[in-house]
Amino acid sequence: MLGFTERNGLFLVFDTLSDRLSAAFKNLRGKGKLTDADIDATAREIRIALLEADVALPVVKEFIAAVKERASGAEVRGGLNPAQQVIKIVNEELVTILGGATRELRMAKKPPTVIMLAGLQGAGKTTLAGKLAKWLKETRHQTPMLVAADLQRPNAVTQLQVVGQRAGVPVFAPEPGNGVGDPVEVARRAMDEARTKQHSVVIVDTAGRLGVDEELMKQAADIRDAVSPDEILFVVDAMIGQDAVTTAQAFLDGVGFDGVVLSKLDGDARGGAALSIAQVTGRQVMFASNGEKLEDFDVFHPDRMASRILGMGDVMSLIEQAERTFDADQAAKTAAKLQKKGGKDFTLDDFLAQMQSVRKMGPLTKIFGMLPGAAQFKDQLENFDEREIDRIEAVIHSMTPAERADPHIINGSRRARIAKGSGTEVATVSGLVERFFEARKMMSAMASGKGLPGMPGMPGMPGMPGAGGGKKGKQQAKKGKKRGSGNPAKRANPGAGRPAEPQPGELPAAFGGGNFAGGNFELPDAFKNLVDGKDEK
Repeated sequence: MLGFTERNGLFLVFDTLSDRLSAAFKNLRGKGKLTDADIDATAREIRIALLEADVALPVVKEFIAAVKERASGAEVRGGLNPAQQVIKIVNEELVTILGGATRELRMAKKPPTVIMLAGLQGAGKTTLAGKLAKWLKETRHQTPMLVAADLQRPNAVTQLQVVGQRAGVPVFAPEPGNGVGDPVEVARRAMDEARTKQHSVVIVDTAGRLGVDEELMKQAADIRDAVSPDEILFVVDAMIGQDAVTTAQAFLDGVGFDGVVLSKLDGDARGGAALSIAQVTGRQVMFASNGEKLEDFDVFHPDRMASRILGMGDVMSLIEQAERTFDADQAAKTAAKLQKKGGKDFTLDDFLAQMQSVRKMGPLTKIFGMLPGAAQFKDQLENFDEREIDRIEAVIHSMTPAERADPHIINGSRRARIAKGSGTEVATVSGLVERFFEARKMMSAMASGKGLPGMPGMPGMPGMPGAGGGKKGKQQAKKGKKRGSGNPAKRANPGAGRPAEPQPGELPAAFGGGNFAGGNFELPDAFKNLVDGKDEK
């Protein structure tokens, strides 16, 4: 799901809704018990947020009723953290209206599996056909074939052929299109072609219209009867709001479909279609298409989407993307380097390789945005310039092998040469080298199981007050033993003025403190500097 501008890892389509829900939950923090007035006020805010997101009114009413009923029950009244309990309820109800459990494609017992795509013109069916074919080929190890049964839209056949070539899958297109040919006959002949060539999946791209009409319905029904599809997927533009639900219902009544694919989730519409369509039609959203590249496509997971909407990240998707991207053997070698000699064997070449692997997962704003609490630093992510990574690569490539192996030898004259070779400033080279040492230290500590440097109470963290590690830390510990505070009040209460220990469900002070589930998360300064491309002074 790459290749588009995202804010805080959420699809733009849910950005406003996420902000409004976060604001509604803030009012619950710090309350030891929820009153009826608290529940009513929160429900009202959630209702407004959903209506502003263009969610269908019947869905909103049902959602709010379920939340209020559960929030008024004993599970919250007796809870130690009402805000977390309400967020849990809202999350579960969001999962329900998004379709519940993830639904996979039904594959035919005897190949080929036939998938028919239907929808209005402009919904993105042709591009979606290529995305689905590529996904089936690469992740499900199928041998798909595309069928050009849209013979009416100008250049639709040519477009599918181009998409198929990009996806690396064959396209069955015996007719030129542009109003020439019988789409039902093409679909019928495609089945014989698939059996002859032993394709395991056939994806039929059908024609659309600018609106639902009788001719469109009849043609789609005729193609359905000709190929007997195992799955009929209705492709709907997520940006058209309530019209998406109306159109889906019309197709369901006229032709029928088994699942929904939401396209253009990278748009800036309000997202009500995604939250309404499964509940209204009773058909699950199965896939999400959210960009122009063929890789911008994935299975729709209701639980993960609900988590994103509530600002709790999408760690599972992040892990899955990492597993698809990173080489396991190379990762093991890198981990071994970080664990030995304090990570000193980890070089700038390794750093560059790791950075390039991360880039394969997509824009860094998207990756950071999948982390829990990312909504709280979306401004930094919005302002992050991906070209900064290109500059870092240019600087490292301008170094000699010896300099990349041991950055300590990079003195003033070498920095000037590297800056000139990479088209950057000397300060950029200096900043990169300094940040590399800091990053290596942090990664080495994490690989050794010591946690993040600088976290309170972490033993062995160099230079951290009270951590028991490093010269400065030991000196401060010594001084603490020699004499107490000059303030009588502090001598009487030694814990006064110290950061409070985090309560259950809260983040430690090093991470900004606050309630994790509620999304009250502040990015540490060191990480802000990495995101902003600045040096920590």
